[in-house]
Order: sequence, then C-alpha cells, then structure tokens
Amino acid sequence: MYLKNGVKMLDIANKLGVSVVTVSNALAGRDGVSDEMRKRICETAEKMGYKPSNTKVGRKRSYIRNFGKNVGILTSERFVGARGTFYWELTASISDKLSQLNISTVYECVKQENELNGVLPNMAYENKVDAVIVIGQIRRSYIDCLSKITVPLLFVDFYDSRYSIDSVNSDSYNGGYIITDHLVEMGHRKIGFFGTMNATSSINDRFLGYIKCLMENGLEYRREWTIGDRDENGLLFTKIDFPDDMPTAFVCNCDETAFRVISALKSKGVRVPEDISVVGYDNYTVSSICIPAITTVEVDIDKMAEVSVEMISKKLIDPSYYEGRRVISGRLIVKNSVLDINGSHSGK
Repeated sequence: MYLKNGVKMLDIANKLGVSVVTVSNALAGRDGVSDEMRKRICETAEKMGYKPSNTKVGRKRSYIRNFGKNVGILTSERFVGARGTFYWELTASISDKLSQLNISTVYECVKQENELNGVLPNMAYENKVDAVIVIGQIRRSYIDCLSKITVPLLFVDFYDSRYSIDSVNSDSYNGGYIITDHLVEMGHRKIGFFGTMNATSSINDRFLGYIKCLMENGLEYRREWTIGDRDENGLLFTKIDFPDDMPTAFVCNCDETAFRVISALKSKGVRVPEDISVVGYDNYTVSSICIPAITTVEVDIDKMAEVSVEMISKKLIDPSYYEGRRVISGRLIVKNSVLDINGSHSGK
C-alpha cells in the first residue's frame, strides 16, 4: 500500500529485515510485535514518509506520530475522594482515549503543600512527558509555575482568563441558568445557592447563570441564601449551616454538595422535596444513589474527554497550536428532588 511518495510496507520491511505482516501489525497497533520492534517500525515509517492509503489514514498516521509519546495528567488532591469522584471518571476516560492513539499517560496527584509552595510535579522536572493535562481547578500561583514549563498545557473543567492556555469546559454558565430556571418553572420564587463562588471557575460560572435566571424572572437575590460549601483550600465543609429564614429551593454547584445538603436538611427534620427542593450539577453517581435522586445538569464526560484528547493530540504534533476555550453543552436531568409548588397557597 502506498501513495504518491511511493513508500510501501515492503520497503519498510526490507529496510528492517522483517516481514510485511510484522510491519502491518506494528503500524495498525495489533498484537504480535514487541514494543522495541514496534518502535523501530513506526520511527522508520515516519522517517521514510510512509502514508497508508486505506480509509484509516488519519488513525494510522496518528499512531505513527504518537508512538512513545507521554501525556501527564495532574489533579489537585482536594478532588481525589475515597469513593471515587467525577474527576476520576473523567481522568479514566481521557487516559483510555489517549491509549487508543498509542499515547501513554503519567498521572500525579498534586499535594496541597506542593500546590501552595509552587513545587512542580516530578514529571515536569524529569522530562517524562510531552504535554500536560490539568483536570480540575488549581491555584493561580500554581498556574503561574506550570505556565513556565516548556511542554504544551491543557486545562480541563476550569480556565483562567489571565493565561492563554487552552481549556475544555462544561457550559457551566448555561447549566447554572437552566437548573435554576427549572425551579422557577416548578413555581419556586425563593431560591438559594450552595457553593463557594470563587473556589473554581466552574462554580463561579454556575453562580452567574443562577443570578441571570433570578434577574430575568424578577426574583430577589438574598446574600444570606448564598452559602459556601468549601474552605479556602477547596475542601468541602463537614458541617453545613442554614439561615433562619429558608428559601423553598437550593441550587447546588455539584451533586456532591447537593447530597450533603440533603443529608443536613434531613438531620434537621426538613423533608426533601416536600419542604425544600434541592438540585445539583454533574449527574454523577451520587445523584442517583441519593434519596431522593437529585435533579441535576448532566456533564457529557465522554465528549469532554474526546475533545481534550483531540486538542492535546494537535499540540503533540504542533506545540504552538492554540485553540482557546472549548465549551461542552450539558442537559437537564429531572429526577425526584424538586417539588412542583405551582398553585400553592402557602406563599411559597
């Protein structure tokens, strides 16, 4: 098989003294070829300018280019939960899609102390990776440190407008709007927000979407109904304090917080959704195991992973490649945590 450059698999096989079948298996990523031989074949094919002529041209060229490439994945330890988290699933999906392109991943959890003190991960010091993906918000001071490394960077599920670094994000602003608007449609006029606004860009955008919905519907914003859910280090509070005068519904910045809010309300004898409705964001596992199941906005994890891999692959080929911010739309998932109070005579 060959194109205009005239290089055939037979030419590669003759060059290396192996069979055409071995060359074909190596270039297609099939089993039966040692890692050392596969590397030699891929490198030789690239140097000779081999171009496959079948319908999988893009995939095979990508396989050849990316052989031996390593991508680092970083996550702050505050997002690493004991029972698994949204970010674990996102990390696994990205890693799996990278492996399909013959790109290996190196994972590191950024300890809080290292993030505070600007200590770069080992992968950056030891030149183990050709690009780095950061999943989940990190401190601006740490972004400043990472931005000085020489390999391409990609942020996933957060961004910082101060830096020209590509990012892939769920549409948190619109998501915050549509989940709040669902409460409005269900008759709620007193709506609070659970989330530490400036902890992450995602929470901030979801809060702004919530505010926009209140404004468009002529609803009152009350500062005491905006309640933080995590400390300055990004760790979720173990105790939740509620205001004396309660709204009829809370928008929570994520399903984990919604789960905790529902548990805290139950411990006070408050029924959900009969007394207070609660909604979340992510449509992660916890939204389904909670009783009641949490109405939420679903984040398309597979699409976020797909776009992340697409962008980092382009950067591996051309380190100067820049795309900016990619936004992935979500959708409302209605479950059981919202009460329709339209027509209520209770003043709600």
